[in-house]
Amino acid sequence: MTIDKTPPNPPESGESPEPGDGAETPVAPTSPTSLGEPATRSASSLVWARRRASVSRFWRQYRAHRAGLLGLAGLAVIALIALTSPLFIGGDVQSVTDAPGTALESPSGEFPLGTDQFGRSLLGLLIWGARISLIVGLLAAALSVAIGTFVGIIAGHFGGWFATVAMRVTDWFLVMPALVLAIVLATVMSRSIWTVILAIGVTSWPTTARLVRAQTIAVESRPYIERARALGGGHGHVMTRHVLPNVMPLVLAQTTLGISTAILTEATLAFLGLGDPSVVSWGGMLQDAREAGAVSSGHWWYLAPPGIAIALVALAFTLCGRAIEAVLNPKLGVSR
Repeated sequence: MTIDKTPPNPPESGESPEPGDGAETPVAPTSPTSLGEPATRSASSLVWARRRASVSRFWRQYRAHRAGLLGLAGLAVIALIALTSPLFIGGDVQSVTDAPGTALESPSGEFPLGTDQFGRSLLGLLIWGARISLIVGLLAAALSVAIGTFVGIIAGHFGGWFATVAMRVTDWFLVMPALVLAIVLATVMSRSIWTVILAIGVTSWPTTARLVRAQTIAVESRPYIERARALGGGHGHVMTRHVLPNVMPLVLAQTTLGISTAILTEATLAFLGLGDPSVVSWGGMLQDAREAGAVSSGHWWYLAPPGIAIALVALAFTLCGRAIEAVLNPKLGVSR
């Protein structure tokens, strides 16, 4: 039997090949946009899903710490009072000429916490001063943590002589008392709230810098950092896309703990007469009480409210910071 090996005749012009003739059916080109958009959307949705899962897991573990919940509830109440204070307390609460009471009245129905040496309500001053104390604490802690994070990541990433110089400067700041440096800065600069924030922020960053540097060195020893560099990732890419997200939990815990320290430092500076005299703060109230002779004359109601408020806020931030540390680093063994 003879097999015909002659190839089939090609279709004439204008004729389309039949499906069974062995000819390939042309495929319409697919738009790159139609392929890229679903992939991009799925990647973005996956990233957000992971972030939501991380936040949910963090909150679930945080709720297991009763002390942390107590501190968070206290901060929520204090923040609510500070934010809404302009709604029920007028700005004239600081007025010396239009004071509603007499000097140094003891607590009563009209003045639940008594009055100061000018006849102003201490309850109104306490609520009004909460805004300044919280603002100074938050901004000073944010500045301190930002400086420490920047120095720590740079020193840990580059190493060499730069890291040596940066760590020696950090050690110098650690050896020098931060309060003394803050007093010096607040003395030579103008007396304002921004001077206090700057004085606290630039003197309290060394601890954060050392912690972040150690964490940066640990992160950069992992294999995926080497892969990122092999794929062409530069210094900025590695530091911002890989190192910074991994040190952020440590930065968050340091910020929470730093706020309580900043509030105490602000109160100390104001008590020493280095605060802004044009605003009311809890430390300024203590300084006014000292100048009015409240300690020697037995006017305890002038000293107790701002002192208790400072202690409670510092305790609340410390409880929150300890709980965050326990969640992010269970090896610490922080009690619940």
